[in-house]
Amino acid sequence: MNNQPLLTDRQALARNRARMTATFMLETVADEFHERLNEVNRTFTNAAVVSGNPEFWGDQFPNAAQVVDSDTLDLEPQSRDLVIHAMALHWANDPVGQIIQSHRALRPDGLFLAALFGGQTLHELRTVLAEAESRVTGGLSPRIAPMGEIRDVGALLQRCNLALPVADAVPFTVSYQDAWALMRDLRAMGEANALNARHRAPTRRKVFELAAELYQQHFGTEDGRITATFEVIFLAGWAPDESQQKPLRPGSAKFSLAEALNAAKGPVNQSDN
Repeated sequence: MNNQPLLTDRQALARNRARMTATFMLETVADEFHERLNEVNRTFTNAAVVSGNPEFWGDQFPNAAQVVDSDTLDLEPQSRDLVIHAMALHWANDPVGQIIQSHRALRPDGLFLAALFGGQTLHELRTVLAEAESRVTGGLSPRIAPMGEIRDVGALLQRCNLALPVADAVPFTVSYQDAWALMRDLRAMGEANALNARHRAPTRRKVFELAAELYQQHFGTEDGRITATFEVIFLAGWAPDESQQKPLRPGSAKFSLAEALNAAKGPVNQSDN
């Protein structure tokens, strides 16, 4: 039996997502997905998108099956040539399990793509909320979901036995009038606090007032606004297949590294020595 505590309160997450009205970040990620798929230069005919926003992603990928990001994904083994996990892994109770299930759903040489918020996301808000709450209440409570760093998240692809793994991070800086506007926008994005370990009692308003002051002091701009960082990590990997390019076996190279470097430099002019 798995006794690991749950990260996410799924009921709270569903309520947050149901109130979502702001889709600018999803639209940005969708554009990135389309651009990356265009670079692959392959036609996918049996795609599935795993997400918590099926209406939005259904518009973006109308020919793909929409799969809810529940702990157990509704995906048949080897039924898809493309699985996209769209902005939901950072809320997953078991992100490794989500990738493994996506991998199992892929046919050989099928593509797995994912996007999730990375560890630098909202680092400004995380800092000022922690300082404000510590000053006002003398303690800290979980407020922002822990998000993985790119090195750790990228390593998950290899743990899940995906071939040719690639991970890269794209930071987005968004300007807001003040911290209050940022927090309203997070609720509108469906990204409000849904941590299972969150305090259920209302937070004292003084905590948010002090956090807003600290945000302005530490992260304010010359025009009186503030900036917030959203880091999106993109993952890509392939279901292994014999047709894929493979690294050379150790000792099978026809030229040594020294020979290759000398060839790149060109012939040595003896008169220069």
